[in-house]
Amino acid sequence: MGRLKKKFRLSFVALPYTVYALIFILAPMVLIVVYSLCYQQGGGWELTLKYFEKFFDLSNPMYLRSLWDSVWIAALSTIVCLILGYPMAYILSKMRPSVRGMVSFLFVLPMWMNFLLRTFAWMTLLENTGVINTLLGHIGVGPVQFMYTKGAIVFGNVYNFLPFMILPIYNTIVKLDGMYLEAAGDLGANFSATFRRVIFPLSLPGVVSGVTMTFVPAVTTFIVSRLLGGKNALIGDLIEREFATGNWGFGSAMSVIIMVMILLMMGVMGRYEKEQSASGGLLM
Repeated sequence: MGRLKKKFRLSFVALPYTVYALIFILAPMVLIVVYSLCYQQGGGWELTLKYFEKFFDLSNPMYLRSLWDSVWIAALSTIVCLILGYPMAYILSKMRPSVRGMVSFLFVLPMWMNFLLRTFAWMTLLENTGVINTLLGHIGVGPVQFMYTKGAIVFGNVYNFLPFMILPIYNTIVKLDGMYLEAAGDLGANFSATFRRVIFPLSLPGVVSGVTMTFVPAVTTFIVSRLLGGKNALIGDLIEREFATGNWGFGSAMSVIIMVMILLMMGVMGRYEKEQSASGGLLM
């Protein structure tokens, strides 16, 4: 009786989130799938795969090319975020608690500003007559074409999504049991061996979370590519354009393709994380 009462209490507490998820998460996803499979013709609706056929049509590879550009730019942005974010997360975890809190606040502070405004600020810095090119001009270099390149998109992604990489890794490293590090030291392992065989394997859950939280928004963004990339239209730009012009069916189909791709990636990453957890995470 007590167990049943506890179970009912937990279900009651979870009810608001369940209702929220049904209304604001599940229902929009179902509508997107329905729109992607339905084509309005005459006075009725026809169930069809024509939108998906249009996307994968090899005679007009614009959409596949845009998807490929989006994936590799997002992957490159994620790799750069990992290379920059992991050392920073490790350094942050070794700071004194008072300093650590202040530095963590500095990482989160830019996220309080609107995403669009942050990207506009970098337009001012990177354009041909901007601050950076003006400084380069004083030393006889430039102007350098920073704006409207794929490199500018990667830079914008890294700037906007780097905290999403640092914080999960930091939260994992700071919770590591110090006994593992002491045991490695007692066994004669230097810092390089300890990091390679103990710290990094045990921090992989944070790395997986950081990679996921960085790659997903990077592959679907359209603000960064539109403002900093110019004519380098990514899949997010195409989806936004289709919805803006009223072609909800094709926009929904592209959204479903991206959604399936992201779910597959998250499934692979989650399975890898479980395997690491099951093996204890340590490299022998």
